[in-house]
Amino acid sequence: MSTEATLEFAAADGYRLSGSLQTPVAPPRAAIVIHPATGVPERLYLPLARFLAAHGHAVLTYDYRGIGRSAPPSLRGFDARMRDWMEQDVAGATRVLSARFPGVPLLAIGHSVGGHALGISEASDSLQAAALIASHAGYIGSIRGWGERMRVRAMLMQFGPLLVRACGYLPWRRLGLGEDLPAGVAREWIAWCRSPGYFFDDPTLRAQERFAARRLPLLVLGFTDDPWANPRAIGALVRHFTHCAIERREIAPADVGAPAIGHMGFFRQRFSDTLWPQLLAWLDAQLQVAPLPARSAAAT
Repeated sequence: MSTEATLEFAAADGYRLSGSLQTPVAPPRAAIVIHPATGVPERLYLPLARFLAAHGHAVLTYDYRGIGRSAPPSLRGFDARMRDWMEQDVAGATRVLSARFPGVPLLAIGHSVGGHALGISEASDSLQAAALIASHAGYIGSIRGWGERMRVRAMLMQFGPLLVRACGYLPWRRLGLGEDLPAGVAREWIAWCRSPGYFFDDPTLRAQERFAARRLPLLVLGFTDDPWANPRAIGALVRHFTHCAIERREIAPADVGAPAIGHMGFFRQRFSDTLWPQLLAWLDAQLQVAPLPARSAAAT
């Protein structure tokens, strides 16, 4: 049994974010924050959050700034970048969860860019362990399948900049691709996707340095029918976690008796008896392991 409550909290820079907190009836064994993917509202993650809470964990889900309930009435003129999600919003979510449950081990689950944030954000230093779900370096040339690669190139690289200039934001929702994206988020994301090294080629982000500073166990899940987070693209991201203990798993839909999983499917309720228990078992196992020591400033 657990309870669910709406929660408003401040990002590290003070921007107000909206989320939901699942709290088990008994004192939680761990507190888990779920960091979402690009343009994905927190409601996708609520079924998994409720599942984890039913198994004794407090769980925070939330929307990044400019997305879902954390968006202003209009995205025109709204100032936000993708790095703000990873630096400011992730830090705020981690901080509020830690404050709500002092002394309770902190865990995190990052979906796609939410997994990127676990490498970028210094808030990861407070985590005992984390799971990356379908997280990959987003260089467009790494997308598997010629047709899908050309489709994404057209939608993101060709029409994306035009739509941002015309609308003042990226109207993703009208195209059936997710929530609308703030202009700054879209521009930064498109620029990174053009580069073979993704955001590791952006010197202003210091991504390689930041990833190398992380020291925690990571579960990295990929799915064989995901054209974006394919083994090559996942490897291009996680190889930068040079001081983390990494367990990688590549799961085929047939392994869990499903026709498809893809980039988004893991979080669907239909996997509550197959994929979710695997994640739960790994997270619970990390609570029995002493945390890795944080790296010193000199070591980074």
